Amino acid sequence: MDDDKRQAVLTAPQLRLVGTVDEAMYAEFRNQLSAAPTDGPLVIALTTLGGNPEVARAMADDVRLLRDAGRTIHFLGKAAVYSAGATFMAGFSVANRFLTRNSTLLVHERQLTKTIELSGPLRTCTAQLKAALNEIEQSIIIEEQGFRLFVEGSKVEFEELQRKAPDNWYIPADKAKKLALIAEVI
Repeated sequence: MDDDKRQAVLTAPQLRLVGTVDEAMYAEFRNQLSAAPTDGPLVIALTTLGGNPEVARAMADDVRLLRDAGRTIHFLGKAAVYSAGATFMAGFSVANRFLTRNSTLLVHERQLTKTIELSGPLRTCTAQLKAALNEIEQSIIIEEQGFRLFVEGSKVEFEELQRKAPDNWYIPADKAKKLALIAEVI
């Protein structure tokens, strides 16, 4: 697609999502997707301060299924693409990722807040602790899969992202372009 045509496509997103990545956004995503044209490139614009990473993964999976069916889908991040928004963006190839000027990405480790109260027979207590550990270990595996998708095709190594994520890595649009995390800043 030439630059003029791409610019025209990107300035008229068929899906516009703003707010917290949660079940309500997923429902809005599905509603807008149902109403979108079924042919030609599809542009999904997103502005978010974050939210539920599992909802973001489900939305990205919907995008992957459409892409696998032959649809061209572009991601357009506007203003803030934080946390779960970056998780959703990872579902798009670098060639189909775009950010508007002055946008910022935020990538960080998954967070967990959990209180474990042990009560009962010792074997039950051990099972409760093992279940919590299994949850953490599985979440790390899912996080690493997402990190690998996020950097795939870019100049950023997975290990670099792992080092930066614990400190909340903010990436301005122009730097995201230099790192080849996106195709272009528009």
